[in-house]
Amino acid sequence: MSLRHVTLRQLKVFEAVARHRSFSRAAEELHLTQPAVSMQVKALEAQAGLPLFEQIGKRIHLTEAGEALQRHGRTIDEELRAADETLDAMRGLQHGRLAISVVSTAKYVAPPLLAQFLGAHPGVALRLAVDNREEVLRQLVDNEVDLAIIGRPPEGLEITAEAFAQHPHVIIAPVRHPLAGRRRIPLARLANETFIVREPGSGTRGLLERLFASHGLTLNVSMEMASNESIKQAVLADMGISLLSLHTVGLELETGRLVVLDVEGLPVVRQWHVAHLGRKRLSPVALACKRFLTEQAAAFLENRASRPRTTRPKARAL
Repeated sequence: MSLRHVTLRQLKVFEAVARHRSFSRAAEELHLTQPAVSMQVKALEAQAGLPLFEQIGKRIHLTEAGEALQRHGRTIDEELRAADETLDAMRGLQHGRLAISVVSTAKYVAPPLLAQFLGAHPGVALRLAVDNREEVLRQLVDNEVDLAIIGRPPEGLEITAEAFAQHPHVIIAPVRHPLAGRRRIPLARLANETFIVREPGSGTRGLLERLFASHGLTLNVSMEMASNESIKQAVLADMGISLLSLHTVGLELETGRLVVLDVEGLPVVRQWHVAHLGRKRLSPVALACKRFLTEQAAAFLENRASRPRTTRPKARAL
């Protein structure tokens, strides 16, 4: 048995079935009949000499051989795409596809940055995913994306990361919180407060846990939430306080809906990083995006932060 004579069409059909976990949905995407999709998969399994899918109940799952072929299939697709974009670059074109994953906190900074990049490269098609840190790192390791925007670089993974901008974190509270307006609050004082935190796997939560642990303090968690927006609403409702990226609360601070507590040792200033799989050969478009982030993003974000808003909310008597 050998895969040396497998066709790109067979791999494309296999990839669609593996991604959707469905023969019918793959057929719909590829504009084929379901029997045609099944035939291509059976031919591929015959060449592999191993089953690639198994059906348990009504659900389709990849076998161990299927998972291995899916990983290699992604590599083949990336190599073909890189070759295509290299040839485009040689022709002086600005076309290409770019897949980027960002940690959820970065959704407040990534869109304006990427909009700036796409403005200079109008032929680039961007696929942007927003997930927690754990999922973003998985996508990097599995070679599902070209680049990722993350906070703290991971340890023990074959990932290359370069810093490109500052990423400060602060403690936020409702405006009528007893500690609002106090100066130089000891971190130990916050051990008596209830915290609203992100879900396990979140970089923001990890930072808060490390901050408290480094001072020998116990973190009092009142609830977990899966998004920064939900946390902000809970803090506004006086359900607790939280550690969040300063980038996520700009509007609420400007309008006076939330306050930053003046805690000793804060803000914790980290760095935003652009990361990719260490062994990955970046396409011309991905290289251009990485250069943009490392060379221009910091100045762009600083100018954007200092730019006055054209409209500000007016105070109203209630």
